Amino acid sequence: MFPPAQATEPGQSLARGAAGIALLHVERVHDRIGHWDTVHAWVKAATHDEVTAGDTAGLFFGAPAIAYLLTVAGQPAYGPVLRDLDGHIEALVRERLGLARDRIDRGCLPALSEFDLISGLTGFGAYLLLRGQGGDLLADVLGYLVRLTGPLKIGDIEVPGWWSANGLSDEESPDWPDGHGNFGMAHGIGGPLAFLSAAMMSGVSVSGQPEAVARICSALDRAQAGGDHWPGVVSLTDWTSGAPTGRTAERPSWCYGTPGIARAQQLAGIALDDQGRKRTAEQLLYECVTDERQLALLSDTSICHGWAGLLQVVWRTAKDADDSRLAGQLPRLIDGMDRRLNADPPGHCGLLEGAAGVELVRHTLARGTSRPLPWDACLLLDGGPKAAPHVVMNRQERDR
Repeated sequence: MFPPAQATEPGQSLARGAAGIALLHVERVHDRIGHWDTVHAWVKAATHDEVTAGDTAGLFFGAPAIAYLLTVAGQPAYGPVLRDLDGHIEALVRERLGLARDRIDRGCLPALSEFDLISGLTGFGAYLLLRGQGGDLLADVLGYLVRLTGPLKIGDIEVPGWWSANGLSDEESPDWPDGHGNFGMAHGIGGPLAFLSAAMMSGVSVSGQPEAVARICSALDRAQAGGDHWPGVVSLTDWTSGAPTGRTAERPSWCYGTPGIARAQQLAGIALDDQGRKRTAEQLLYECVTDERQLALLSDTSICHGWAGLLQVVWRTAKDADDSRLAGQLPRLIDGMDRRLNADPPGHCGLLEGAAGVELVRHTLARGTSRPLPWDACLLLDGGPKAAPHVVMNRQERDR
């Protein structure tokens, strides 16, 4: 399945390259339907070129992507390589935290890549939480994200501290002169919300973390404003008018739109013991997946913005839901994905937009359970391991 010769993207890309494809083979090995030799071959393909720990590195590319893969694999033989990678990752995180703190101190707005899941500090935090060896470094990432939720200003207008100065491509854009608020799981505040909540559920919390989760939820409430969906992004005009729901619903995907945001909100409800928020998130996801108009917006079968991502979100959310309604929708949604697969199979082999991701979701749903080191932790859908809560201090707090 998926010979390395078919991997045309950089191997160290978790999103499109060999690293992401290797995750499928890891799952197959742990279910006794694959072989470690196949996993090793894909790991070799993923590390064929020099693995970067530079500016382009993030959870889905470079040293963090390879370290994530090896952690999920859980193979003791990878231990020495992981320890070496962790040294590079710690240096990266320390450097980026320093830059982020300086930016906050200056009162400037962030780029999405500073904090998002794909490239930013949320992705690094997700890796540290999965690795279980974050310690002070994980606490410092959490402390940064708490600060990120505080207010900043555009002129006289107060905006959340995660309001991006850039356009949707994370570069300055005349179409977005005042930047934008991004709510998505992949590039927006949905990712930090899910991560902060998962950390709390895992028993890891820093001072101000519950309040930060609540602030993000309040921003999402404001963006929803009584509607039946959340916008993926909002302009400053939308934000100040308080009526962003005039836009049509986003496609029901993991990366943007109701499913990913609903799962993040459900995790927040669990973390805060806010049963009303949890039930509302589950209800809105149920309404989404039973609305054929929204399902018709799905244009492919991918994890990122297609059927597979929707299914993984619904499966995870259903496991934590108060009733079985979402679980009852899974057979119908699986049929929908299968019909799309038959008509329009994925164009490449990668994880986020290709065949490996689709097969991972199909494999997971067929098995019906998740491993202690879940492959979808990189999507911030797993919720993290459950543990007794405790509070840790980040380094800045200890130095006061």
